[in-house]
Amino acid sequence: MSTHPYARYVAMGDSQTEGIGDGDETHGYRGWADRLAELLAEGNPDIGYANLAVRGRLTAGIKAEQLAPALALKPDLVTVMAGMNDLVRPGFDAARVARDIEDMFTELTAAGARVATVTFPDIGRISPLARRAMPRVLDLNARIRAAADRHGVVVLDTFPHRVTTDPRLWCADRMHASPVGHARIAAGMADALGIPGHEDWLRPLLPPPPPVSPLRAAVVEARWLAGFMGPWAWRRLRGRSSGDGREAKRPTLGPVVMSERAP
Repeated sequence: MSTHPYARYVAMGDSQTEGIGDGDETHGYRGWADRLAELLAEGNPDIGYANLAVRGRLTAGIKAEQLAPALALKPDLVTVMAGMNDLVRPGFDAARVARDIEDMFTELTAAGARVATVTFPDIGRISPLARRAMPRVLDLNARIRAAADRHGVVVLDTFPHRVTTDPRLWCADRMHASPVGHARIAAGMADALGIPGHEDWLRPLLPPPPPVSPLRAAVVEARWLAGFMGPWAWRRLRGRSSGDGREAKRPTLGPVVMSERAP
């Protein structure tokens, strides 16, 4: 068990922080932020935890809807994961997104919170069709790192590490981490925060994934387009979001209940 100084942890973000991919609509979602809270509770069982994240939120929406409530909770630790929903939309403006992220860094650190954030992995290795978005990823990651450096924000830098693109860390939609992926993010964040015992978050998954034939790869891509990318694009055309009408799952600080679910 590793001790740490945190007593009030607040998570801000979109669907990844809400926990999509790690659970379901019937039983609820766990996700990396819940898992990180559980790791923190091992060192301080009295820690309070709130999760303000809502799926589908753009960075501007996270700033507008979650920053003030987060500050009102007087956290000493805040995680901010934002930008992916912006990155995949037409008209993406890296400077504007990074400015909103840095505004959150500014206010949260000024309030005395330790702030941690995450860069985006090499999405071209996760989905070949996403390779055209790589310049956006590189640009936004560089801006996130620079803003974090200016404000003393902890960065979990996923991009340089090949294991973060292992398909077993991602759901079939390739947009959300799988339960194993969420567990790795939580361990990586704990390691980035200097909590001992989580250095192995970068270990490769064994055994290696089996090779995929070109034909099988083409079939998988076609199913992904039909099953996930198509419905996502249709929502965008209609001006709809997966987060419409949804609210934060843990809007106030509360005790961490250790999950009995498999990792």
